[in-house]
Amino acid sequence: MTSLAFTADQVAASEASKAWPFEEARRLIKRLERLPGGADKTVLFETGYGPSGLPHIGTFGEVARTTMVRHAFELLTEGKRKTRLLCFSDDMDGMRKIPDTVPDKKALEPYIQMPLTKVPNPFGGDYPSFGDHNNAMLRRFLDTFGFDYEFASATEYYKAGRFDEVLLRAVERYDDIMAVMLPTLGAERQASYSPFLPISPTSGRVLYVPMKEVDAKAGTITFADEDGRDVTLPVTGGHVKLQWKPDFGMRWAALGVDFEMFGKDHQTNAPIYDRICEILGGVAPQHYVYELFLDENGEKISKSKGNGITIDQWLTYASPESLALFMFQKPRSAKKLYFDVIPRAVDEYLQFLSAYPKQDGKQQLDNPVWHIHAAQPPKPELPITFGLLLNLVSVSHAHSKDVLWGFLARYAPGATPENNPILDRLAGYAIRYYEDFVKPTKKFRAPDDVEISALQSLDATLASLPAGADGDTIQNALLDVGRAIPRYQDPTKVSPSGGPGVKLDWFQAIYEILLGQERGPRLGTFVALYGIPETRALIAKALSGSLATA
Repeated sequence: MTSLAFTADQVAASEASKAWPFEEARRLIKRLERLPGGADKTVLFETGYGPSGLPHIGTFGEVARTTMVRHAFELLTEGKRKTRLLCFSDDMDGMRKIPDTVPDKKALEPYIQMPLTKVPNPFGGDYPSFGDHNNAMLRRFLDTFGFDYEFASATEYYKAGRFDEVLLRAVERYDDIMAVMLPTLGAERQASYSPFLPISPTSGRVLYVPMKEVDAKAGTITFADEDGRDVTLPVTGGHVKLQWKPDFGMRWAALGVDFEMFGKDHQTNAPIYDRICEILGGVAPQHYVYELFLDENGEKISKSKGNGITIDQWLTYASPESLALFMFQKPRSAKKLYFDVIPRAVDEYLQFLSAYPKQDGKQQLDNPVWHIHAAQPPKPELPITFGLLLNLVSVSHAHSKDVLWGFLARYAPGATPENNPILDRLAGYAIRYYEDFVKPTKKFRAPDDVEISALQSLDATLASLPAGADGDTIQNALLDVGRAIPRYQDPTKVSPSGGPGVKLDWFQAIYEILLGQERGPRLGTFVALYGIPETRALIAKALSGSLATA
C-alpha cells in the first residue's frame, strides 16, 4: 500500500478529472462494485516482464503507468482500499532465440529452449542465470525510481506450487481450453498444439509437443520426450508450464488480478486471456491497452534487438521524472522513442512542475507531475530550461558542472547546487547530452554582409544596456535591432511603435552564426545567463571569422 498524500480540494476534484489514470481508476471502481467480494478484497495491479532481454523503457512504462492508475484509484477511494502492485517476470519461458545484446551469442547456443532461469548468465557477476540477471536489472531500476511494488518470478511461483490448484483445474478443463485455442491456430499448429509445455526431464528444455494423454484424475500429462520415450509428468510443482496465452489467463485466475495493461500487440489476444481466466474459475481483470514505442526508423523497439533507448541511456542524459512524463503523455498514441525526444521531455517536465503550485485542485490532478510524484511533487526551481543549459555548455565549453554554476550563480545570486538540486542534476545531464549529441552536429556559418552589419548593431545595443539587464530587457533590445533591418522586418506583425514586426529569420541567423545550430532557447534569457560581455565577445569571434573556421 502506498502512502499517498492528498488535499481536500483534490479529493473533491478527482471525480471530474479527465486525466487518463483517473478515467481508468473510475472504471476499476465500477468493476470492483460488480465483483462478488470486491468491496473487501485487496486490489491487485499487475505488470508483466519477459526477461528474454534486458529491460527496456517499455517495461518501465508499464510499471510507471500502472502506478499512476493505482495512485488515482487511491485518491478516488481516499486511501481506504488496500492495493498491491505485482511485477511478474515470465522467467520460466524457454529461450527461443539468442538476443543480439549478449556478449557471446555462440556460448548460449546449447541452451536454446531452456528456461531463462536455467540459461547461464552471459554477463558474468553473481547472478546464476540469464533470467536472474535480467530480473535484477529490472528491480534495480524500479528501486532507483522508488516504485512501491512486489517482484514475482514465474519459476519460483510454479516450483513453489503457487499455481498448482489452477493448473489442476486446467487439466480438468483441458478440452474447454483447447476449444478456445484451436480456432486461433493454423491447421499444422492445431495438430501439435497443447496448452501445457512440459520441462524435459532429460534435457531440461521447454518442449512444444502434443499431448498423448491428459489425465484429469491424476493431474498428469503424457508426451514423447526428445529421445522418443513416453514420459508422464504431474502438471504441478514446476514440471510443466503453460503456453503464454493460457498462462496469462491462468495467472489472472490464480492471483485474482484486478488491473493489467499491455501493449497493442496483445490486443487481439485479450479475449483469449479473458476466456481462459473464466474457464479456470477467475474473473478477467480490467485491461488498458497502450500503443507501442518506435525507434527513430519507426520500428517497434525490442529487448532482443536492443533498438531504441535503454533505461540506462535515458538516465545518462535526463532524469527519471522526464521519462515518466514521456510515459504519461498520450499512452494510446504511438511515439518515437530516441535520443532527440529527451530535451523536449525534460523542458516539458520543468514547465509542468513550475505551473503546479499556482493551480487549483482540479488543475493539479490534470498536471502530469501529480501522477509522476504520487501527489507530492518537489518545489520548482529557477526557470532555466534544458535547451538553455545545452547552449550555455556550448559557448562556455564547460566540461564540469562547476563551470556552469559560475554562470548560474551570477544569473541568480544565492542559487547553489545544494539549494537547487534539480538544476544541479540538469547541469550534469546537459554536459553529457551536449558532448554526445549536440557537439558532433554543430556547424557554424560565416555572416554575410547584411548579417555583419546586424551583428555590429547588436553588439552596440548590448554595450548600451546596464550590466544587470534582465532577460526581458535584452529580448526587447534584440527585437529592436531586428526591426531596423529590412531583411528581418515582418509586415504581417506590428511592433509596439506601430512599425513592422520581426521575422524568426533574425533569431535563426543568430543561432546559426553564434551557436552553430538552427534553433535555440529564448535569446534574451540566454544572454542574461551567459553574460552581456561574454555574448559580445562571442559576436566579435563571429565577426572575425574564427567561429566559422573553428
